[in-house]
Amino acid sequence: MPGTPWISLTTDYGLSDGFVAACHGVIARLAPAARVIDVTHLVPPADVRHGAAVLAQTVAYLPVGVHVAVVDPGVGTARRGVALATPGGLLVGPDNGLLPDAADALGGVTAAVELTNPAWLAPRVSGTFHGRDVFAPVAARLALGASLDEAGPAIDPAGLVRLPEPIVAADPGGFTAEVLTVDHFGNVQLAATAELLDGLAPTVRVSAPAAAPLPAPEPVEQGGASGRVAVRGRTFGDARPGELVVHPDSAGRVAVAVNGGRAVDRLGVRPGDLVRISG
Repeated sequence: MPGTPWISLTTDYGLSDGFVAACHGVIARLAPAARVIDVTHLVPPADVRHGAAVLAQTVAYLPVGVHVAVVDPGVGTARRGVALATPGGLLVGPDNGLLPDAADALGGVTAAVELTNPAWLAPRVSGTFHGRDVFAPVAARLALGASLDEAGPAIDPAGLVRLPEPIVAADPGGFTAEVLTVDHFGNVQLAATAELLDGLAPTVRVSAPAAAPLPAPEPVEQGGASGRVAVRGRTFGDARPGELVVHPDSAGRVAVAVNGGRAVDRLGVRPGDLVRISG
């Protein structure tokens, strides 16, 4: 890979332990010239779907390089460690659904290998820390220009584990979509693409699932319709302070926000819940 070798790291390791530093250290020992970008280490523990979404929404904006992702509740089991080649870079991590969406964002998988070459791994591989002992050393070698096929045998990309498609169902009155992520600001990102907002009224209703009780009741308009009133806008400031706004987010998804507040608290939802937008 010509030029500066770049490696990105996306994990659920947190920041209170030495896990991230150990991965940085392995990379620095093997590829001291490599530059490392920490995407995030605050993916909710074991939340593969959240990690996959963050990675897929970020990789296209990073330098071409090697992208390591480790959200790996199956570490040490029969799940495979893999490296994927795409037109926009390489991906390294567990074969548990974490990588394919990011691969699609980089142009699709053109080749895939299982990480089995012991010469590329730590001398002793921990049963619980493959980020340090498998994925970091593999990424360092790939960043230095080693050939993907040296890492292990080729595998069929069609056999990679993929996460179930999130629920999105459109109808003449609006759409229902699964909560994909909740960000640091409490904005609720839905799996629906922003195009589904086209044609809806300037004021819409946001209905959270009955299983997630809604805190702090807001007045419901007359007519018996359920849900919370929201502005359909372009950005947070299109709603008055404290009001809900439904808008296209920076990843091209539908998001629900509160101008100056936290939509996740207002709606009482979490990833995997269904939210209906109508109007």
